[in-house]
Amino acid sequence: MSDLRLVLARHGQTPSNVAHVLDTVLPGPPLTDLGRAQAHALGRELAEGAEGRVAAIYHSPARRAVETAALVAEHLDLEPIEVTGVHEVQVGELEGRNDEPAVTEFRGVVDRWLDGDLDARHRGGESGRDLLNRYVPVVADLRERHPEGGTIVLVSHGAALRLAAQELVEGVGTPPRDEEHVGNCGRVVLRPRGSGWELVAWRSAVPGGLPATDDPTG
Repeated sequence: MSDLRLVLARHGQTPSNVAHVLDTVLPGPPLTDLGRAQAHALGRELAEGAEGRVAAIYHSPARRAVETAALVAEHLDLEPIEVTGVHEVQVGELEGRNDEPAVTEFRGVVDRWLDGDLDARHRGGESGRDLLNRYVPVVADLRERHPEGGTIVLVSHGAALRLAAQELVEGVGTPPRDEEHVGNCGRVVLRPRGSGWELVAWRSAVPGGLPATDDPTG
């Protein structure tokens, strides 16, 4: 078995994160100044070998993921590669809202997914099963692309990567519920185990000791 690691990294802070807005439709907002600093901090940690030698960096089509990957890649001398299917869960009728009922509803649906009810659905949006059906095949493809091993980084989104990580490692190191939050540029590290994956680390904190934002999708 190759010495492969998969780093599922969340994008840096956006204005929508600051305002607690449920903002999931592509292409979405850019990074804030703090978001760019967070991305640079992640890049520095990866360049220093925190997760092993980085062979490639991939990202979702969302502007915040594109910008994060580009800033991280500056520290790794790599060219970021876009992949489709790993963007944030689509929240439908909750899009653009930041009021307490909307945020509570969003979190309630995500909690149901994490508890195993993948058919729970955002009104007018996606279910957990919809999300996994587009996300998990991308991870499988990336694994096939790197038989030689090394570390591959996938810049993605908070709610999406949390559910995907739980699905990929189910029964083999599933994270405790109090560790499910992932801050901006936080990351989840996996490695192959048989035909599946096992959890190496759930690094939910923002890298570099930078401030965190308590936003709904994190």
